[in-house]
Amino acid sequence: MPARESRRWEEKTLVQTSSDAGGLQSIPALLERNVAKYGTFPAYREKEFGIWQSWTWSETAAEIEALALGLINLGVNEGDFIAIIGRNRPYLYWSMVAAQMVGAVPVPLYQDAVAEEMAYVLGHCGARFVIVQDQEQVDKVIEVQDQLHQFEHLIYLDPRGLRKYDHSHLHQFSHVQDQGRAAHDEFITELKARCAKLDYDSTCVMLYTSGTTGKPKGVVLSNRNVIESAKSSSEFDKLRRDDEILAYLPMAWVGDFIFSIGQAYWCGFCVNCPESADTMMTDLREIGPTYYFAPPRVFETQLTTVMIRMEDAGTIKKKMFDHYMAHARKVGPDLLDGKPVGFMDRLKYKIGDLLVYGPLKNTLGFSRVRVGYTAGEAIGPEIFDFYRSLGINLKQLYGQTEATVFITAQPDGEVRSDTVGVPSPGVELKIAENGEVFYRSPGVFVEYYKNPESTADTKDPDGWVATGDAGFIEPETGHLRIIDRAKDVGQMADGSLFAPKYVENKLKFYPNILEAVVFGNNREQCTAFINIDLSAVGNWAERNNIAYASYQELAGHPQVMETIQRHVEEVNASVAEDPMLSGCQVHRFVVLHKELDADDGELTRTRKVRRRIIEEKFADIIAALYDGSNKVSTVTEVTYEDGRKGSIKATLEIREAKVIPVVPQKVAAE
Repeated sequence: MPARESRRWEEKTLVQTSSDAGGLQSIPALLERNVAKYGTFPAYREKEFGIWQSWTWSETAAEIEALALGLINLGVNEGDFIAIIGRNRPYLYWSMVAAQMVGAVPVPLYQDAVAEEMAYVLGHCGARFVIVQDQEQVDKVIEVQDQLHQFEHLIYLDPRGLRKYDHSHLHQFSHVQDQGRAAHDEFITELKARCAKLDYDSTCVMLYTSGTTGKPKGVVLSNRNVIESAKSSSEFDKLRRDDEILAYLPMAWVGDFIFSIGQAYWCGFCVNCPESADTMMTDLREIGPTYYFAPPRVFETQLTTVMIRMEDAGTIKKKMFDHYMAHARKVGPDLLDGKPVGFMDRLKYKIGDLLVYGPLKNTLGFSRVRVGYTAGEAIGPEIFDFYRSLGINLKQLYGQTEATVFITAQPDGEVRSDTVGVPSPGVELKIAENGEVFYRSPGVFVEYYKNPESTADTKDPDGWVATGDAGFIEPETGHLRIIDRAKDVGQMADGSLFAPKYVENKLKFYPNILEAVVFGNNREQCTAFINIDLSAVGNWAERNNIAYASYQELAGHPQVMETIQRHVEEVNASVAEDPMLSGCQVHRFVVLHKELDADDGELTRTRKVRRRIIEEKFADIIAALYDGSNKVSTVTEVTYEDGRKGSIKATLEIREAKVIPVVPQKVAAE
């Protein structure tokens, strides 16, 4: 990164301000306030065995206190790190708050991470204690415990399958709580003393980055970061105590932490945990959240499911759906933003709401959504507009772990698919001469744990943080537009702009395409890898009586290849309309023989593409894309669900795609 003093900034700096948090300077302090203010209102719900269980704020506080006393009894010291691994469950959220109460630092991990990935994080932070959900997570920790010199005790929620394990350092969650209750008189004074020490500068949580370019980094967030971000974002969207959210995203992700801990404790609203990933959509419909967040992939998958169902619907139902959805796209967003719409158009929309939009929103679980957000990746404008046309107040935000989520967000009435909004309250923005976006806010992280070099490289002494993204601020509106990851933006051989994510997002709009990776930096032309969406393409195959035995066989089917080629050429026509990016049209592509997978290191746990690893792993296929070959034979190592390694052999067809002749604009010389 170039030296800060040599950077020249855009003169325009944008900032909104926030006020203090009224003296509530820790999550345990917010819990105490919620007990006093909202004691009898629900704080958590969880569906178990098909029945929703509920805990009030008073009951939640009692459960957390029992666990905190049990942790002290087990020997947890102030400053210890406690790793937390599992799906979204109230007990694990309580574990994070209990860890804070005893002066320890909670470190949530991705539950689907393999043992070696967990070993790195557990070893890096030096976790003495680990709290997990079930036998699967226990086995992963035991598998790598020889690499963990500080590790001492493992606490588990679900005892199934663990009866014959060595319990000298293995403890059941409920037993730890029972021991805490039994030792109440002995340790309550100590617990209160530790809570009293917590202030705005105390560490609230440590979250690890997804590690797109290397080893994950531990992002240390203070109470100031979390509470100020929760407060200002809640006020921005007028969140209330009676709001409902569904907590289903990975607990190790900063978004889940700020929604399910930060905002939930600031506002006092209820956090609902689904029974399992398989029942998530059913549970979503039953809860009917008023505040909802999902990455673009979730919205894309839901839309794909809708379109598949409509393909299977009768002729009359299909025609009615197409007719009213065309009208919704025309007037729905204007109605949502309070813009003037003619009487007849309003009447037709009401009829459409009765016949199509209302039932569809109910099926999706969005009937009560008052505020919805998507972030993490750019969402296709067509997908974004589809949901808003139904009357769902879906908006985009831009953020990162180092910002405690919020950098920009879209105010009501200023929602667009091509920007990520204006600075969130308390955030300042500026653009470096090379186009990189920088921000400063109360949410800026404290440091990368044990990594002062990366901390200094990312955050300067004045608190400005490099996002790693390239973008610009619209002078007329103040909205921020993100072009791509700064490290991914480059130049074609002819000097025109290369921005792969722009093209990839357009490709992923199509329900048949799950993932796309575009190459072309410093080359004459762009090429692409495509992953088909097995659900969408498989449904098409079943409707057309096309038999297939595997993903690989279906991906290479001639009709599938033809369909993907049409999609690529349609995207090329769209890209050609942008003079700055017209050089990014895809000339040649290949449909991969396997899905890109986090277990194989090709994606992060948040499903972000690891470009460098993909370029190394599939170097033979990339070479064939550029040497004029029509086919390429390859062998690829894969990881099975049980952790075993194997390989897949395939001969892949390389396709030429039609491109629109244009004269692309060259990137201005720096």
